[in-house]
Amino acid sequence: MATPRSEAGQRGPGPRQRSTEPRQRDTEPRPRSGDPKPRSEPKQERARRTKVHILQSAAELFAERGYATVTLQDVAERAEMTKGAVYFHYTNKEALAVAVVQEHYARWPEILKGAEGDHEQPFDTLVAVLDAVTRAFARDIVVQAGARLQIERALIDAELPEPYVGWEDYLSRLIAEARDAGQLRDGVEPRAAARVLVSAFFGMQHISDVLSRRRDLTERHEELRTVLLEGLRG
Repeated sequence: MATPRSEAGQRGPGPRQRSTEPRQRDTEPRPRSGDPKPRSEPKQERARRTKVHILQSAAELFAERGYATVTLQDVAERAEMTKGAVYFHYTNKEALAVAVVQEHYARWPEILKGAEGDHEQPFDTLVAVLDAVTRAFARDIVVQAGARLQIERALIDAELPEPYVGWEDYLSRLIAEARDAGQLRDGVEPRAAARVLVSAFFGMQHISDVLSRRRDLTERHEELRTVLLEGLRG
């Protein structure tokens, strides 16, 4: 913003004394009424990036060590920030855990939309979806951390989204579409099949995490496809 010009001397009946200091010209345009505030956007973007960086650092720690042993100081050190900077965005560890779990769920719509694609056969869509979910669990640290935090939800003094139920609803719809297309084995009820798939899949990824840090997740998923999915196909 422009600063008022200072003048030497005081106004009075005598002649005005000219300042000996050079005048400073404005280097920024004066904002007009209704114009956006240009300075607020970079600051907001920096704050957003900082918050994302903290969340990513927390997700790495939660995925590696679980909820109980991680502290805000650990998160600050992983993020290479001060503890006060972390507190500015997340007031406690519970808030960070909730944010990680919420981001875990926020990532699924885009992943699933890409997986559904334009498959001609509904059963192929079901297979592609579970393939994409497996890749996300293998590669995405926020997805991994959110799943672990849901398993450890009893340790977190905060309300978390209800796990698994949404997956059962979603897979039930896909399996029902496969049934309607004549691609589901006779006698298989979509809701029951969805419950079995959800139990098998999340058990598979958890066991893979515990035993091999998910290094064998792809192999385990191939087994699930062969035994379970192909067993459902009509």
